[in-house]
Amino acid sequence: MLTHAHSADQCRVAAAAWKGFSSPLRHGRTVGSCASGGHRLWWMIEAPDVAGALAQLPPYLASRTTAEEVREVEIP
Repeated sequence: MLTHAHSADQCRVAAAAWKGFSSPLRHGRTVGSCASGGHRLWWMIEAPDVAGALAQLPPYLASRTTAEEVREVEIP
């Protein structure tokens, strides 16, 4: 799970960071909280390691993103 955070004044920069950046995430969809004031984005991705996960993001986003291994859990 990638969790990216930025401030309200960085929203446009975060969006512009994708321009010219080749990634399987580009032109895809994810969930975010910018519209409600949270200014976070989350991606569920598969990668061999943390470096591989963060490499799918433009450097601006990657430097402000945490990567955490998560797994599906059945809720009893």
